[in-house]
Amino acid sequence: MKYKLKSRFLSSYVQELNSLNKKTLSIYKKKIIEIYKLFIETNKKNKKIILLGNGGSASICSHVAVDLSKNAKVRAINFNESNLITCLSNDYGYAKWMEKALEIYHDSYDTVVILSCSGNSKNLVNAAKYALKKKLNLVTITSQTKNNKLKLINKKGLNIWINTKSYNQAEIMFNSILLMIVDLIIGKKIYPPN
Repeated sequence: MKYKLKSRFLSSYVQELNSLNKKTLSIYKKKIIEIYKLFIETNKKNKKIILLGNGGSASICSHVAVDLSKNAKVRAINFNESNLITCLSNDYGYAKWMEKALEIYHDSYDTVVILSCSGNSKNLVNAAKYALKKKLNLVTITSQTKNNKLKLINKKGLNIWINTKSYNQAEIMFNSILLMIVDLIIGKKIYPPN
């Protein structure tokens, strides 16, 4: 009996995820291509992509930054070093540490990508406001509440909203979208390690 319940859960989960993937791609295909073009343009100007997120989204930022830099040859960074986080949080408060990191590390015309399931985390909202104040390119990818703070702040920019309240399904989509863009930049999905 337990096996059947778990099997149904997994079948339903994959079905929901496939449906979410198809809906997201049908709604946001044009924006995904615009993000791809923005990454290419940022790279041509010899600028960088800065990826920001909390928790699991921070891990996705690390993964994508490495793949962009190594495989797609597009410079990318994230701020996931514990000494940086604790230093800036201690000196400026947790709500301001990402904004301060952006202040220290950004260059004009960099592109900032913010991933957030809720879209309401204060440290990410403050970083988004700073990015717009400094006229940096801003991409936000959020989920859960449709009119979240990041989406509203970035209403004129590139914004993708994933229609799910599931943290893991949202983060699977964040990863999927950004890694699709990496492969789009490379121009193929199968390539040998460099």
